[in-house]
Amino acid sequence: MKQKYILSFLLVCFLLFSNVVAAQSTGFPAYTPEKPITGLSIYPNPVTGSKVFIASDKNQPKEVEIYNVLGKMVLSARLIGKELDVSELTPGIYIVKIREGNTQATRKLVVK
Repeated sequence: MKQKYILSFLLVCFLLFSNVVAAQSTGFPAYTPEKPITGLSIYPNPVTGSKVFIASDKNQPKEVEIYNVLGKMVLSARLIGKELDVSELTPGIYIVKIREGNTQATRKLVVK
């Protein structure tokens, strides 16, 4: 009887350990917190026209990705100035991911 408990315990430990190892070896990068973009502003928000302006203190080129609420990327652009054309976007709520150098930020954008 004691051997069955020990065997069951070892089996449970093995299964738990193998799940942890499998989760660690999936190839997903470890979470790294965002380094915020200083002075980031997105205006106007909500957007009523076809242009949105994205500005920051550094004014470096920005990589901008816009996702719909389902997580599908609907717009991707390299922004040299401040102006981004969003006339292709239908009214709704979007998530904007902005990278500037080694900093990044995520914001909500409402298009009316």
